[in-house]
Amino acid sequence: MVVTGASSGIGLAAAVALARRGDQVALVGRDPGRLQAAGDQVREVSGERPELFRADFGVLDDVRRLAEKLRDAYDRIDVLANNAGAIVLQPVTTVDGFELSMQANHLAPFLLSNLLRDRIGRMVVTASGAHRSGVLDPDDLNATLRRYRPMRAYGTSKQANILFAAEAARRWPDLPAYSFHPGVVRTRFGNDSPLLAFGLRLLPFRSPEKGAETLVWLANQDPARLVDGAYYADRLLRRPLRKAADPRLAARLWTASAKAVGIDG
Repeated sequence: MVVTGASSGIGLAAAVALARRGDQVALVGRDPGRLQAAGDQVREVSGERPELFRADFGVLDDVRRLAEKLRDAYDRIDVLANNAGAIVLQPVTTVDGFELSMQANHLAPFLLSNLLRDRIGRMVVTASGAHRSGVLDPDDLNATLRRYRPMRAYGTSKQANILFAAEAARRWPDLPAYSFHPGVVRTRFGNDSPLLAFGLRLLPFRSPEKGAETLVWLANQDPARLVDGAYYADRLLRRPLRKAADPRLAARLWTASAKAVGIDG
């Protein structure tokens, strides 16, 4: 099982829980130091050091190199947990020309999933209830750069996560795909902004371990007991905002995303 964003927060908690179950996990993270520390935590519960892969999802060439390394390392990836994500506090355009949260949270995992499509047995995408604040426009993936607001940009990328999982299920019927809301989890989000950190403290937080429970459950549950392409929270089927459940919007997003990352849609 490959878990992205595994060097802290939900991803690390999921990797530890999966390893404790006896699953072989590979960890993907951006920061080398935190990635090494995460590997040590997984080794403590599994007895074996997991494979570690460094990649910055703000650079699409990093994602392409990551896909090559994963393909070289594994003939089969039972589960790809597209968990990496970030709230970006200031408007940032990546080297690839995209708003950073849209690229890191959606375009990068979209590209990785497509490049590994023939190796993956199941896909789980970490979305968020914050998708309700999203204003996704597939015709302009950089729309949130205008009059930038961090939570609107984040919510837009999370809307894209839900639509991506649903459209993947339609296009890849042999590859079960799900998205989920982990709850409001106390992670490294907001560390760079005292104001945001203060605001987040007012929310009903849960632990990363609690937030990871649905990811671990979706990774191991019998697909016959799940709804392919659906959105879950607390191991229950949920209905996302209507715009995040629009199959026409999902198809448009797929086409736009494929064009953006330079692959055959």
